[in-house]
Amino acid sequence: MSFEKRCPVCQKPSDEKFMPFCSSRCAKVDLGRWFSESYVVETEDELEQEEPVE
Repeated sequence: MSFEKRCPVCQKPSDEKFMPFCSSRCAKVDLGRWFSESYVVETEDELEQEEPVE
């Protein structure tokens, strides 16, 4: 059974050179999403610091 990895940005087959992406372009798109905070990784500290809204 062969499993083909897909690019997380455009879903095309991944290229070993740019793994897990299919191209340099998709790698840069993903990096831009991290820089613009489109992706967020929550931590326990962030959850504890939130104050309840009244």
